[in-house]
Amino acid sequence: MRDYRIPMVEIFETVEGEGTRAGFPTVFVRLFGCNLRCTWCDTKYSYPPAEAENVMTIAEIVSKVSSFRSRHICLTGGEPLLYGEKSLALIEALAELEQVDDLHIETNGAIDLALFVERVASPKVRYIMDFKLPDSGEMAQMLTSNFALLREQDELKFVIGSELDFRTAVEVLEQHPTKALPMFSPVWETMPPHKLVEHMLAAGLSKVKLNMQLHKIIWDPAMRGV
Repeated sequence: MRDYRIPMVEIFETVEGEGTRAGFPTVFVRLFGCNLRCTWCDTKYSYPPAEAENVMTIAEIVSKVSSFRSRHICLTGGEPLLYGEKSLALIEALAELEQVDDLHIETNGAIDLALFVERVASPKVRYIMDFKLPDSGEMAQMLTSNFALLREQDELKFVIGSELDFRTAVEVLEQHPTKALPMFSPVWETMPPHKLVEHMLAAGLSKVKLNMQLHKIIWDPAMRGV
């Protein structure tokens, strides 16, 4: 399985920009390809009509990751679970690295997590599921069955671009209980952070975490490799 070949975008080291591990030095492993086309996507270079910048074997990916000193890995995309058994083999190989304390996987909510949750036993592995709301244009693709699969160590992300998005996220959480930590991320252009905080407080969302993207504060939002 180490010779499985996977289309890649980039592997780089920076600090984690969001979620519960925000601020920790982290190795980002960005796979090419996505099954969604969200309106506000900030990584359009990770899916067609662009072409994968390179294709790497799992062994090559693991070797590159091992060259960094960070103890956190973020497997992202695009959609990193798009390749099924290949994605699964990559997760297992990265989790085996002794230097790794945490491997979190950013998935878009349109991929069935059952295969990955059931077959990956490592306690290092966590899933960050980005549930798409109306403004994304892709809410119809979401699999609500994933909510019951998420565990306490996992995270559930909602990108909030409007009041409709906010109301929908609240309704989704009420209708689909989950053990994962819910996080609300503002689309700054249409839902400024201060406005999202006001909505969260007014709704009494004491168990929801505001999720800010540090990398867009530290660097130019359009900059890659950070």
